[in-house]
Order: sequence, then structure tokens, then C-alpha cells
Amino acid sequence: MANIKECTHHKDRRRKRLQRCCAGLLIFNFILLIVILLIWAILQPKKPQFIIQDATIYNFNVSAPNFITSSIQVTIYSRNPNNKIGVNYDKLDVFATYRSQQITFYTAIPPVYQGHKDVNVWSPFISGVNVPVAPYNGASLSQDQSAGTVALTVKIDGRVRFKVGTYMSRRYHLHVKCPARIDFGSRSNGVIVAGNAIKYQLTQSCSVSV
Repeated sequence: MANIKECTHHKDRRRKRLQRCCAGLLIFNFILLIVILLIWAILQPKKPQFIIQDATIYNFNVSAPNFITSSIQVTIYSRNPNNKIGVNYDKLDVFATYRSQQITFYTAIPPVYQGHKDVNVWSPFISGVNVPVAPYNGASLSQDQSAGTVALTVKIDGRVRFKVGTYMSRRYHLHVKCPARIDFGSRSNGVIVAGNAIKYQLTQSCSVSV
């Protein structure tokens, strides 16, 4: 009987110890959640904002069988909308796509820190010589160019960190997509800037994911 009582006593102690551990873990998680919510409410973090302002076409040619040669300068406006959070752009690569297929090489934007409410404007050249594309994309692009309107997408792929005071976060993957609808049909849609180069005003908001 004594052994049975002793075993029962040990089981009760283990059960109470386990219950205290579970209760402590729940309380810790609750406090951690409250702290995270308070930090979020105080900082009110927002994603960086991007706008593609214009695109200057120096060369855009589709050659047989399915190759694209292009030289385009784009102007991209970037703004940090946060009052208390800085944005450190560690790596930014700009390129153009047509129907989800890349048609230019990567162009790197130098790393930069963007302070609270700061604005940066970049004007990188994106280009490619005889870049192969899928046959159906080559045919569609030739048709769109003949029709006078080509819908490109200028993308930015990068790595960013966020700074609060002296604290710097880990790196996050940044994806930016900017619609660039180019109307080749009439030169009146753009402004001749040098030789045959034409600048098209776009002023389109970009989608941003972090």
C-alpha cells in the first residue's frame, strides 16, 4: 500500500509540474504577443512605395526567329512612408519582362539607405542584345509592336533590411512589379529626347511585396 501511495504522490507532483510549465509557457507567449502588437502599433510599419515615372526607348527590335534587342532607360521613384523605420536597400536588380519572360539583363542599383519619409529617384538603363524568347512570346510581341502597343513589366528584385533606432533587422526579399505600357503607334505619345530615342510618360504605381 505504501508503494502505491508513493507512486500516486509522484504522479501528482509530475502532473502539477507539467501544468505549471504549460501555464508558464502560455503566459510567456501571451506577453510576447502583447509586446509584438504594441511595437507594431507604435511603429505602424509600411512597405516602401514605388512608381515608374517614364521610359525612354532607345532601341526595341524583334528579329527572326525569336530574339529581342532592346535598350530602355526607366525612371523609378521610391519613397519610404514610415515615420520611425528606415529602409536599407542592400541589393536591387532591375529588368524587364514580357508576359512573365525576362527580355533584358539585370541592371544593379547601388546599395542605399532610405531614411524616414525619404525619397530616391533612379534612372537605370536596362538592355539586352538578341535575347531569346519563347516562340509564342516572340510572335505575340511582333504582333503587339505592329499594333502599336506593347505591355512590358519592369521588375525590381532585391534584398532589404529595416532599421529602428540602432536595431537592424534581418534581410528580406523585395519584389516590385511596375506596369510599363508603351504606345509605339504614334510619336505624339512620347517626346523625342535624342536621335530616335523617345521618352514615354507612364506614372504608374508598382506592386510591392516583402
